[in-house]
Amino acid sequence: MHVLRRHRSVSLDEEQESTTVRYHPENLEQLQSQTHFSRQELQLIYRGFKNDCPSGVVNEDTFKNIYALFFPLGDSSKYAQFLFNAFDKDKNGSLSFEELVCDLSVLLRGTTEEKLNWAFNLYDINKDGQITKEEMLDILKAIYDLMGKSIHPRLKEEAVRQHVRMFFQKMDINQDGVVTIDEFIDCCQKDENAMQSLKIFDNAV
Repeated sequence: MHVLRRHRSVSLDEEQESTTVRYHPENLEQLQSQTHFSRQELQLIYRGFKNDCPSGVVNEDTFKNIYALFFPLGDSSKYAQFLFNAFDKDKNGSLSFEELVCDLSVLLRGTTEEKLNWAFNLYDINKDGQITKEEMLDILKAIYDLMGKSIHPRLKEEAVRQHVRMFFQKMDINQDGVVTIDEFIDCCQKDENAMQSLKIFDNAV
């Protein structure tokens, strides 16, 4: 997420000269074991998190408002909703720092398979363990809305639908109308074009 990107640009020395973030050692040690981040990186990410979310948790509206700041040329609300739901594993309507940083670890430092598992969860909007063509279309439309005027030329909805039809047909190996996680991962790992298609998420996460 862009909280990390924004604060990553500040050097570690500059951050250490500032007031150190007070972090409970037991939480920090646990997060170090659960993520690919170092202690110092977790402290820097937490500093950015607390600046943006002083209450210590993020609800969906706050998440959408923060996300909109990074995509002023488009409508980010729908994609932010899907992204929030993917982050919110316990479905309690809010994101803690721990939830957020664990997902960031996967997205920024995870293996290809970990990232594909995460992407599958994003596509699987209703969390029933499979992706329908409609779910894939909803996600892709949300991404095009998010990118807004930065995409030239602007694609018409039928072009987006055609892209989804082709992408879905590749993934739905047994042609039963849904894509399972095994089909999703297998297709993406074997098909270079499919992997390239997934890279549309790089600027949206």
